[in-house]
Amino acid sequence: MVKLGLWVRLEAAAGKAEELEAFVKGALPLAQQEPGTVAWFAVKLGPTTFAIFDVFADERGREAHLAGRIAEALMAQAPRLLAAPPVIEKHDVLAAKLG
Repeated sequence: MVKLGLWVRLEAAAGKAEELEAFVKGALPLAQQEPGTVAWFAVKLGPTTFAIFDVFADERGREAHLAGRIAEALMAQAPRLLAAPPVIEKHDVLAAKLG
């Protein structure tokens, strides 16, 4: 059962939308390696706006994700790819249907 989640909004720097899109798509194999990440989605909200949405069974899984390889890679690329720092929102999952 999922109880917690993250919503990470990403705005591409000028001329970097395609690169940012490739980055978020390319993070899927890393998310698949995280045992505490129950579900993970990379989404495109508009021409230059992207988000990562993921859910976890507990705080331990969420914190492991925030300290994991995707977050590390994103923060390393953020100055080059993003127009502003990522907006990271923690939330509680009230109800879910998976699978």
